[in-house]
Amino acid sequence: MADDSQSPNGQPGLGQAALFGLCPQCGGKTLFGSLTGFAPRCRACGLDYSSFNVGDGPAAFLTMIIGAVVVGLALWVEFTFGPPLWVHVVLWLPVITLGTVWGLRVSKAALLAAEYRRNAREATGKDVREE
Repeated sequence: MADDSQSPNGQPGLGQAALFGLCPQCGGKTLFGSLTGFAPRCRACGLDYSSFNVGDGPAAFLTMIIGAVVVGLALWVEFTFGPPLWVHVVLWLPVITLGTVWGLRVSKAALLAAEYRRNAREATGKDVREE
């Protein structure tokens, strides 16, 4: 298995780039411009992040995964301790919010870094016609 810590060119590994929001080209902490939105480009090396197509795939999977985990935990808390409704609201709203934001940042950064490493791009009609 390949070492994920760092490539020979000084680029961060996929795990590092995803967890810390690092530019896949130079390793600068410049990937995000807002809470879950990418910056237009890297402030350190100028890599254009808008050329990558991450899309909404991470959001769909994250919704299902976090929803299933929270529902399971909420049912366990309800049947084990029987707290009032306000306890569930106070307990689960922050878990859902923080889990979703953190998960979106990590999954979007991982997809962008993977696209960069594999030099992925959108297929065009010209690609289909080439043999």
